[in-house]
Amino acid sequence: MKEIKKIGIFCSGGDSPGMNACIRAIVKTCQKHRITPIGIYRGYEGLIEGDFKVLKNEHIRNILGLGGTILKTARSKRFLISEVRKQAYEQIQKHQIDALIAIGGDGTAKGALLFSQEYPDLSIVACPGTIDNDLFGTDYTIGFDTAINTTMQAIDKIRDTAHSHDRLFFIEVMGRDAGLIALYTGIATGAEAILIPETLTNIDELVQIVQHRWQTQKTSCIVVVAEGDDAGGAFEVAKKVTERFNQYDTRISVLGHIQRGGSPTCTDRINASLLGVHAVKALLQGQKNVMLGILKNEISYTPFEKAIKEQKSKYLQLLETFQYLM
Repeated sequence: MKEIKKIGIFCSGGDSPGMNACIRAIVKTCQKHRITPIGIYRGYEGLIEGDFKVLKNEHIRNILGLGGTILKTARSKRFLISEVRKQAYEQIQKHQIDALIAIGGDGTAKGALLFSQEYPDLSIVACPGTIDNDLFGTDYTIGFDTAINTTMQAIDKIRDTAHSHDRLFFIEVMGRDAGLIALYTGIATGAEAILIPETLTNIDELVQIVQHRWQTQKTSCIVVVAEGDDAGGAFEVAKKVTERFNQYDTRISVLGHIQRGGSPTCTDRINASLLGVHAVKALLQGQKNVMLGILKNEISYTPFEKAIKEQKSKYLQLLETFQYLM
């Protein structure tokens, strides 16, 4: 096995709280093993352009509780082009980087999978950093706990004003392809309905739920809508419902990027640190082409192709739970 002297670290895709904690853990673990940690800025874009910097203690000081990522992040469509990936590989060779640790979601894992297939001599592992929690092979991704707590607090505050004014609120949360933020926060805040991309939305049934709420209590009603729901976002769903039932004073709230930001929770800081340490250890043990995860409080290794967008059983469990709580 090739000796690892330099490890490149980058974040890709959407930022998530806890990424900095993961970077810090990787750098500190590299230092323990006398490995040079190389920060790669702006994800795959920085990999292509050679935007590299040796990470030292001054770069990771006081970042444990900082949201976002000090390495910046970006989505790179051009990394899907073979010739562009060749440029990235040449940059790695030029800077004598022996292995890579990627922090990101399914798009990051897809890029790593393509890269590893074309250049099998390159060792790549990934840490799951996404607020959507939509990767297979881990119970929770870095940033999910912070995002759902931020979202829950926002919905709780909206519930206060909804109850005071007898209003119907349609609250849009993040989740273009995955609905776990909506599911978790909808259950946690006592929402009357939760709309997610994984299930088909029946507007007639939704109208019945709203009507029932009006007839029984006439106080307030909260509908949590994942942005990727098949019926449209909160504005489109609200329009369809109010066309059929408009007794409520209706409001729409799109929580947006507030869900991505802020200081990571204790859980996200610990999970991110654990994953960062074990990412370096995995490379030293010869692991490659895997995403690390935490399953039942144990570190797990899942091949990239399996980690990407494989269905999780927890969707079904949570949906069933919600049916009893409506």
